[in-house]
Amino acid sequence: MQSIHRWNRRSFLGSLGVLASFALGATKLFAGSPSRETQHTWNGKLTGLGQTGNVYEELGVTTVINGEGTMTMLGGSLIRPEVEAVMSLASQHFVSIPALEVAAGKRITELLKLPEGYGAIVTSGAAAAIQSGYAGILTGSNEAFIKQLPDLTGLKSEVIIQKSHRNPFDHQIRGTGVKLIEIETREELHRAINPRTAALHFTNFANAQGQIKVDEWVKIAKEVQLPTLIDAAADTPPVSHLWDYANMGYDLITFSGGKAIRGPQCAGILIGRQDLVNYAMLNNSPYEDTLGRLAKVGKEEIVGMVKALELYLEEDQDELTQEWWNRLDVVSKAVTQVPGVTVERYVPDIANHVPHIQIKLDPNHIKATSRQITEQLRAGTPSIVLSSGERGEDHAIRMNSFMLKPGEDKIIAEQLTRVLRTHAA
Repeated sequence: MQSIHRWNRRSFLGSLGVLASFALGATKLFAGSPSRETQHTWNGKLTGLGQTGNVYEELGVTTVINGEGTMTMLGGSLIRPEVEAVMSLASQHFVSIPALEVAAGKRITELLKLPEGYGAIVTSGAAAAIQSGYAGILTGSNEAFIKQLPDLTGLKSEVIIQKSHRNPFDHQIRGTGVKLIEIETREELHRAINPRTAALHFTNFANAQGQIKVDEWVKIAKEVQLPTLIDAAADTPPVSHLWDYANMGYDLITFSGGKAIRGPQCAGILIGRQDLVNYAMLNNSPYEDTLGRLAKVGKEEIVGMVKALELYLEEDQDELTQEWWNRLDVVSKAVTQVPGVTVERYVPDIANHVPHIQIKLDPNHIKATSRQITEQLRAGTPSIVLSSGERGEDHAIRMNSFMLKPGEDKIIAEQLTRVLRTHAA
C-alpha cells in the first residue's frame, strides 16, 4: 500500500530539512501539553482478551519465571510502570516521526552527555541499529543509493571484521549487501583495507577473543580514516558503557533498549556521529523504499525508550547489584544442601555484566545432565527457565537474577532443589 506522501525527490530533500530544522526546537515535542480527548472512549473495564488479567493464559501460552536473563526469545525484560505510562500518553496523539526521532535523539544526547558532534536515534532494537547504521555509511544522503540497497553498484562493498567476532548478528551487516572480510592480525587488517572498504566492525562481547582490542581497533580506524561501528547491544551495565565507546571515538554504537535499560523490547539506540546518524535515519522507517522500512519503531516506543533511559541513569547500580546477589544466595543456599551440588559465583566480563551463579553437578551424585534438569524445570508448574550447557559443560546450570520478580528466587530455590533430589544417587 502506498503512502499518501510518496518519497519523491521533493519529499526526500524535505526530510533532510526536517533533520536539520527540528534539531533546533526539538525539545518542544517533549514539553507538557494539555490532554486532548481521544476519538474513542473506554470505561476502563476489559471484555474479551484481557478480561481475566492474564492475556497469555487466555491465549494458551505459558508464562515463565526467567532466570536466564534478557533473552529476546523470552521477551527481553519487563518494562517499568513509568515507561508504560509515557507510552500510553504517546499513543494518544499523532506526530511527525522524523521530528520525534530528532527530538528523542537530542534528549538522549543530553542525558548521556555525548561528545560534541554526536547524536542518536531510537531504532527497532540493536539489530535494526546495526543494519541502518551500515546502510547510512554506504549511502550517505544519496537518494538513489538508498533506494538501490542491497545492490552496491557504485558503492563501497566490504566491511572488515575479526574472525573471532563473527556471530549471528552480523547477518544484519550482510543484509546491506556488503561482503565481510575476516582478519585475525594487525598485519592482515592493514592488508585488507582497500578502496572497496566501507567500514570496520567490532563486536564488543567478543573483545577478549580477538587479537585487536576495543581501544586499538578504533585507533587504527582513525589512522586509516574509516568509520567504525561497535555492536554493544547487551553491554549495560555498567551504565558508563552508554558513553564510553563514543568517548573512545567509535563513529556508531548500538544498544538494545529492551535489556537492562528495561525499555520497550522492540526498541534500541543508535548513537554516533551526527552525520552518520542522519544517514541511518534516511535509510530507516518511516521512509519508504528503504532497506530499513521493515524495522518500524513506533511513536510509543521512541518516547518509551527516552523515559527508560532517563530512569536507568537514576538507578543505584550498587544497590541493585547487591539485591541480585541476595536473590542468587537464596538459590545457592538451598541447592547446596543436595549432596554433589556446588555453586560458583561470577560476573561476565562483557555483556550481561550482572551477578550470575554456576550450579555444578557431580555426576557421581546427580544422575541427570544439566539439560535434562533444565528441561524438567521448564516443563513444570510454574515453568522456570535456566541455562544449561552454554560452556560446553554437561553438568552445570547457569542463572542470573536481574529479571526475577520479587519472590521468584524462592520459587526457583524450592523447585530446583526438589528436582535435584529426585535425581540424587
